[in-house]
Amino acid sequence: MIILLIYIALFILAYYAVKFASSKMAARHDFTSLKTVTFGDESAVRPNRAASIISVITIFLIWGAFTGSKLTPIHAPGPFVGEATFTYTLRAEDGRTDDATVTVVVSKVGEETPEPEIIPGDGFAKNDVDSVGAWRSKLIRVDSNDELGRSDGAEVVAVNGTPIAPGVDLAVSSGEVTMTPKGTLNYKPARGWQMEPIWLPSPEAVWSRLVDISKEGYQNSTLWEHLGYSLFRVVVGFVFGALIGVPLGYAMGLSGWFRGWFDPIVEFMRPVPPLALIPLVIIWAGIGETGKIILLFLAALWIMTIAARAGVSGVNITKVHAAYSLGASKWQIMRYVIMPNSLPEIFTGARVAMGVCWGTVVAAELVAAEKGAGMMIMVASKFQLTDIVIMGIILIGVIGYGIDILMRQAETYLVPWKGRS
Repeated sequence: MIILLIYIALFILAYYAVKFASSKMAARHDFTSLKTVTFGDESAVRPNRAASIISVITIFLIWGAFTGSKLTPIHAPGPFVGEATFTYTLRAEDGRTDDATVTVVVSKVGEETPEPEIIPGDGFAKNDVDSVGAWRSKLIRVDSNDELGRSDGAEVVAVNGTPIAPGVDLAVSSGEVTMTPKGTLNYKPARGWQMEPIWLPSPEAVWSRLVDISKEGYQNSTLWEHLGYSLFRVVVGFVFGALIGVPLGYAMGLSGWFRGWFDPIVEFMRPVPPLALIPLVIIWAGIGETGKIILLFLAALWIMTIAARAGVSGVNITKVHAAYSLGASKWQIMRYVIMPNSLPEIFTGARVAMGVCWGTVVAAELVAAEKGAGMMIMVASKFQLTDIVIMGIILIGVIGYGIDILMRQAETYLVPWKGRS
């Protein structure tokens, strides 16, 4: 919740800062600036590059700030590391009480810090020392060296002068002390706001892992082989889905018989997530490459079909009437009117289909794949190698974003009339 609020605050701050800076700069003089009506006109909306750059930097800074990264100048409060002390009060069975001090050495996870020497003291409650890792908790048997223990009827009744009982949490200067139902004290050092590396590693840890795997590979394959196999599966599945889906969508958009015949099938399969088809695909095609490509083919097929059908249905009928009045044949109308005007919808569907295929390929590779980004992520998750998991996710996202950019550029080049009627 804290991270979300910080992100929203930075978004609002960046918006007004960029808006103020833009108002001080010279106005643009391009096609969009010449339009008199821009609100609601998709062709007049262009990505604000400053917003894109600030967005990426903001995510990086938040990531670094909440993981203690050395690459970011500002950090969220981290976990307590150092020596912590608290005093407990031990009450004997006859009502006598004595105080003793517990020293806890809190060290970073994976590091070992020597415990200091302590003087036990003269009372029946003896001073103790113990160690614990940051973000961890530790049961401290304070009566292990006391002259009177729980077997003698003695019990801890207070911590730092505050009464304590089983189930009660008491805040101390460096963390929290809780008494268990058996009367043992559990010490939990303050965790701060930063994430533990096992949950979210720092950016430099992910980068270091990327460099290592790029050089040494992972699971008997290089990083580029893993990514190449995933990309190959996605492209092949998408191409086959488009080759069948686009003609089918055209047929459904132009023929009442085709629409009536295939509409129930398409509308039935459209809401079915591709992941639900994995067991069936395995039964039919096995766990090899064929099964994975069939799954990706089905993920793209229905999206491309609906996109092509919507593209045909969205053609302005006045253009068709104008073509007929000029003596155009059905093939000429198809070639010069329907296909050009349906391409924007098809490209939109293609971008959506590629995104769905990228999301599906990871799940497809979770099933007995020897190579692939999904397989790499799955194996890493079993050993809690979060840095590899995040690295794989980032690489999949970067490649998917790169493909989307290429498709946008292809759409700009092949469909320059989009949004201009």
